[in-house]
Amino acid sequence: MGRIIVAEQVKLMVGMISNQDYLFEEIKLRLIEEFGVVDYESDLLPFDKTKYYEKEMGKNLNRKFLSFKELMLPHKLVQIKIFTNRIEKEFMDDEKKRRINIDPGYINAGKLVLATTKDWQHRLYLGEGIYGEVTLRFKGGSFSVWEWTYPDYQTASYIEIFNLIRELYMRKISKK
Repeated sequence: MGRIIVAEQVKLMVGMISNQDYLFEEIKLRLIEEFGVVDYESDLLPFDKTKYYEKEMGKNLNRKFLSFKELMLPHKLVQIKIFTNRIEKEFMDDEKKRRINIDPGYINAGKLVLATTKDWQHRLYLGEGIYGEVTLRFKGGSFSVWEWTYPDYQTASYIEIFNLIRELYMRKISKK
C-alpha cells in the first residue's frame, strides 16, 4: 500500500481573453487582491488560432497570461475557477455576453493543468462542477502537447511562456 502524502505546491497561472484590452489591467488588479503578487505578465498575444469565442465576445481577441509568486496546493484550483467565473459574470455586457474569459490553471515540474467547467474524455472531475485537464506535459526540457491540447497552447510563443513560468516555479521550490 502506498503512503498518502500531501501534494506538492504548484504555481497558479491565469490566461485572459478579451478584445477590450483595458480589461486586462482591471482584472489583473482583482486577481492580485485575491492571489497576491504577479511574478510574470505576458505581452498581449493575438487570439487567432480558433474562432470559438467570437460569437460571444467579438473579433480581434487578445490573450494575456499572468502567474503569481505564491505557490498553492493543487486542490485550490476548484475554488479559483469558481472565483474567476464570478468575475466573468460581473463583467458581462448588457446582453449577458462575456467581455472577458479568465482561465486559471497551474504549472508544476511535470505539467500544465487548466480548470474547466466542461467534461470530456480526457478531463477529471475535481469537485463543485469543475474539471481539470492536463493540457501540456513537460518532457525533454520543454512543454509538449497532447492530441487534445488547444491550438494556441501548441504554439512556440505559448510554450516559451509556460517554460518561463515553470522556471520561476522550479527556482521557488529549490529554495525550500
